[in-house]
Amino acid sequence: MRRALLPAVAALLVGCSGEPVTASDRWLPVRETALEISPGSPLDFSALLPNRAIGPESAIGADRRLVARPDGRLAFADAPESPARMLCASLAWSPASGGFPAHDEADRYARQLAMRGYNIARLHFVDAALMFGRDRDFDFDPDTLDRVHYLLAALKRNGIYWMIDAMSSWRGAYGGHDDRWEAGGDLKLALHLDDAAFAHWRRFQEEFLARVNPYTGVAPIRDEALALVILANENGIEFGGIVRDRPGRPPYDAALQAPFNRWLAARYASTAELARAWGDLGRGERLEDGSVRLPENRYAASARMRDLQAFFVEVERASAERMTRTLRDLGYEGLISTYNNWPTVQTALARRGLDAVTMNTYHDWVGGYHPGASIGQTGSIATGVDYIRMAAAARWLGKPFAISEWDHLFWNRHRYEAGLAMPAYAALQGWDVLCRHGHGPLALAYGEPYAHKRAMLPYAIALDPVARAAETLAALLYRRGDVAQSRLTIPFAVRGEEDLGPDMQAREPGRLTRLALLGRIGLMVEEEARAAEVFVPQPREGVDPFAILERLRATGALPAGNRTAPRSGLYESDTGEILLDGGAQQLRVATAATQGVAYAGLTAPVDLGVLSVEAAEGDGLVALSAIERGATLRDGRRLLVVFATDARNTGMRFRDRAGRVIEDFGRLPVLIRAGGADVTIAREGRWRLSPVGLDGVVHAPVARGEGAVAFRLSNDAPSGPTTFFLLEID
Repeated sequence: MRRALLPAVAALLVGCSGEPVTASDRWLPVRETALEISPGSPLDFSALLPNRAIGPESAIGADRRLVARPDGRLAFADAPESPARMLCASLAWSPASGGFPAHDEADRYARQLAMRGYNIARLHFVDAALMFGRDRDFDFDPDTLDRVHYLLAALKRNGIYWMIDAMSSWRGAYGGHDDRWEAGGDLKLALHLDDAAFAHWRRFQEEFLARVNPYTGVAPIRDEALALVILANENGIEFGGIVRDRPGRPPYDAALQAPFNRWLAARYASTAELARAWGDLGRGERLEDGSVRLPENRYAASARMRDLQAFFVEVERASAERMTRTLRDLGYEGLISTYNNWPTVQTALARRGLDAVTMNTYHDWVGGYHPGASIGQTGSIATGVDYIRMAAAARWLGKPFAISEWDHLFWNRHRYEAGLAMPAYAALQGWDVLCRHGHGPLALAYGEPYAHKRAMLPYAIALDPVARAAETLAALLYRRGDVAQSRLTIPFAVRGEEDLGPDMQAREPGRLTRLALLGRIGLMVEEEARAAEVFVPQPREGVDPFAILERLRATGALPAGNRTAPRSGLYESDTGEILLDGGAQQLRVATAATQGVAYAGLTAPVDLGVLSVEAAEGDGLVALSAIERGATLRDGRRLLVVFATDARNTGMRFRDRAGRVIEDFGRLPVLIRAGGADVTIAREGRWRLSPVGLDGVVHAPVARGEGAVAFRLSNDAPSGPTTFFLLEID
């Protein structure tokens, strides 16, 4: 029916050729240099998503502190009945990306964050920035400290809360190191084992978090704007060892052997008893003289490995409790977390006692910026968004949950998928904080004179139009709440240490985490999980996801019309708002205020209710959102169209035809891959479609009509390539 409307408006279409749609190999240079948006722009969400605390420094007061509700969701203290969704700006600046901004730039930057929908910021590697180029311990660079303090105040004035790593760098605040952003030191391991290392960590909290900020008049640790402290970034013992693996070195640091032997001696009465339990004691290994060795291969399953994992759980719990007591003694009242990656059974047990759970997760992880760095160039929809499911299974139900880092990384050509996938499923799961990792989520301009801002790079989302389009959708789908939280909760039962096995990599099975595509999942103590109508029992071996699905249908937890069909790769959320079709490599989201589809290629029209995509060139994402307060897609007069394909740098070169191995990242300007789609909107009236630049400027209309709304959407606009359009319907 709607396809028949297209010829009637052919004269109004942009770039409509009538040719069969195929993927474009044209790359269009971005024309904008300045990237700051102005008030009133379609990309200005400050009225749509107001940060209530905009005003003087005292605007975020005790009544606006973020607190954990009894059900574990975050809420503002003065509105505990309403869960708060926090869209996070990752601020991980280094000298290579420009460092912390000067005062005037900090004011502009914080205001831009608020306009783009962010209401919390994560400060990452502050210790490295403060100690960059310093030779003496705790000799903070005074200019950097001043800039950090001023930025915190600027964020607070704009109603943006803070989450801060109490330690990010492996070098902490030790002087005389030039590898502060690399895994060169051993402080993260020593922090678990050595009193001197712990004292160093504690002094950093005293010197930084407990020092009065002259721009707020209060120490950050006592400031209501500080919502969450991560005790040490990615501080799990096993993961730390993997990061520091080097050829020719044993897999486990020798510093672990003595405490491991003491732990074994407290558990086993004799060497003979240990030998019976393990069955593989080597020559000369005796419990009585502390000569039991650490595993020689971390990837070989064994009873020795199983006990080592149990030892790690106890050490990590004790370490977190010790650091937590320190922050509490210094006056901190907010939430505390740590061990924010590595979603194994062992780390899940270590996180059990934390105030909040934090997790980092990536699709198509990139190991560096050097020539020869590689990615898989795989799509996430085809894998059932496994990076999202992996994070979902690390959550402890009943506790606040924050994604402290995530990304579908550049230069993966499928990263347009992330614009729907992560914010939609984060909303469905009811997660509390969503933080896409990068040096910073925004840039005030292209062409800044810093090494990491001369071209798009991994972990540098600010310069990437595809990532920026995704973050714009995240503000709507996730923070605004366009996608509803699931009504369904499926606990994964946890017994305790007996869940550990001989494989240190063991985690929740992927066949079971696909339940996260239907509703909320997370870990729960077995006794409590058994009270749920449907739960995932222990042990996981032999648990049939199809039987769980049938149980959900039989109990009515899934509506009768739910289209989930795992054998066909089809998963529909219990709310009916999200449909993942792995076979077609499509993800669809359909809500009252936003509808969109991410697709590897369209072989048939996609009808989402108001938005229909009839045909498209190649792969990409098309979405439509109402951007007036209280409006829906059926009655809103101003609608934001998001169209994302791919982007790369000028002169970017690869070592292979598939674009997996980088040779040269190239340079600015950024290039957007040309693309188009035939779109119809189930509305009528006088309408016009105008490109919106990456700077938020609305340009002259490229299509208009009266009556049915249908047009060819092309990112090759007369004003330059873009990912945004404003559709106005009178």
